[in-house]
Amino acid sequence: MVSIACIAQTASLIGDLARASMLTALMDGRALTATELSRIAGIAPQTASGHLTRLVDAGLLVRERQGRHRYHRLASPAVAHMIESIMALSVDPDVQEGRPRSAGPVTGPRDKALRYARTCYDHLAGQLAVEMTDHLIESGCIELSGDGGVLTDEGDRFLQSLGVDLDSARHRASSRGTGRMFCRPCLDWSARRLHIGGALGAAMCQCYLDKGWIRRAAGSRAVTVTPHGQRAIMDAFSLTTVSLF
Repeated sequence: MVSIACIAQTASLIGDLARASMLTALMDGRALTATELSRIAGIAPQTASGHLTRLVDAGLLVRERQGRHRYHRLASPAVAHMIESIMALSVDPDVQEGRPRSAGPVTGPRDKALRYARTCYDHLAGQLAVEMTDHLIESGCIELSGDGGVLTDEGDRFLQSLGVDLDSARHRASSRGTGRMFCRPCLDWSARRLHIGGALGAAMCQCYLDKGWIRRAAGSRAVTVTPHGQRAIMDAFSLTTVSLF
């Protein structure tokens, strides 16, 4: 049973600026060393090691050894979902201080490429993911609410036609110990609207990567749409424009 003390402990761990920086850096699903994470957080490697040990002990990170190196990654998709949810609820400081914005507040990262398309642990996020999700909802392929999601029969046929490995996604969701939903709504950090997470979202993202529709940007959560992917995504999801970053 989760106690109030456990909730407070987890919140205090995430609330530290250095630890929050390191957790956010791992949101693209990569595993990084303590030295790499210390540079990201702007702290000494020894200090980073202490922070990382606390995060591992709390079950937010896992530590893996490969050769001489020890790597750290998020412990589960649930941790990534928690971090993304906190990001979505965070207030932009310019808005909080009352500074005027001619075009309204810019939510999420200031980097346009990150706002447009990025990975949220293992699934696609950003404006592009929201637009693709909107099409799936409007065409009756997906039913999403704030509490859960359902893939319809029509959606099953459509995603299989794209090459999405739905059998693997269902297996991951049904396997004991994963604690993973098959189809889960995820509140997008930048767009502040829903995109698709869970095992289904991961399978969809992997399909787009395998087909060469998108590719990961080096050292960033951003993904770029390829020229081939631009045409394919526009056709499949009835989008009038898809940006290339």
